[in-house]
Amino acid sequence: MASPAPDFADYCCELLSSVGRCERKRMFGGYGISTDGLNIAIVADLGAGERLWLKANEETRGLYEAAGCERFTYQAKGVARSVNYYAAPDEAMESPQLMAPWARQALACALKAQASKTVRSRPATRSPARPAKPPARRPTAPKPSTRASRKSAKG
Repeated sequence: MASPAPDFADYCCELLSSVGRCERKRMFGGYGISTDGLNIAIVADLGAGERLWLKANEETRGLYEAAGCERFTYQAKGVARSVNYYAAPDEAMESPQLMAPWARQALACALKAQASKTVRSRPATRSPARPAKPPARRPTAPKPSTRASRKSAKG
């Protein structure tokens, strides 16, 4: 994977700006593009030149495929792997206005992914069928001797 130029990543940030201020960050030989801490796109060269890859999910996959967009696929240890990112449509790369609906869709996918991570990371609650054990009782210390017992011991 060749490293894309920062100028192209900056241009992609401009294209995606309809969803908020975007910033690029070096990541895996390319750039991640995020807004408000949510990664909405990747800029990477998988061998066919620099491309903008937009976040997708199972619900939006069909829209990308209908537009003829390629899925982000890479080789790892000789095995083809893919992630839920698709190349941006060529016509959307011409202006922020043409990219706007695709940017909103990528942001919605990022928000949905974040929400599902939040749900999975909540701590498990105790089952009502299994009540908590009462705290263990501490053994009591022997009571100090009384005056009468001291007198009988002396004499």
